[in-house]
Amino acid sequence: MFVRTFRSILLYAVSLALLTVALRLLEYRLLIVDHARELYIGVIALLFTGVGVWVGQMLRNRVRHAPLIGAESLAAFSANPDALRRTGITARELEVLQLVALGLSTREIADKLFVSVNTVKTHTASLFQKLDARRRTQAVQKAAAAGLLP
Repeated sequence: MFVRTFRSILLYAVSLALLTVALRLLEYRLLIVDHARELYIGVIALLFTGVGVWVGQMLRNRVRHAPLIGAESLAAFSANPDALRRTGITARELEVLQLVALGLSTREIADKLFVSVNTVKTHTASLFQKLDARRRTQAVQKAAAAGLLP
């Protein structure tokens, strides 16, 4: 008796589950048919968003800062010792200034000198103050005029 009741309940449950799945599929199909235009627009929007993000990353990775001076001329140049004393620029700040002139970013300078980004920012701020500059390009121009850079 118990087995027969259990089979009936199990059969009833499976049939209800299959009916529910059939109704959900029908509902899903009608949803797609009724809103096909919106779904296509959404898919196209997602596609263009993905392409736009990909192109933006490719362009961002491609763009590099142009060096303000050449690496060859910097390697053959030695800074004017009188200008270093007059401005009060330390040897480490001069290294940072030379790397700034080569067009490296703050992160790249930190990696190259094995220091933190905050240390590079501190050196850069000190350079700006000592050279009376507000931007990197202005600091490089003033350093070149003072004989610190080629």
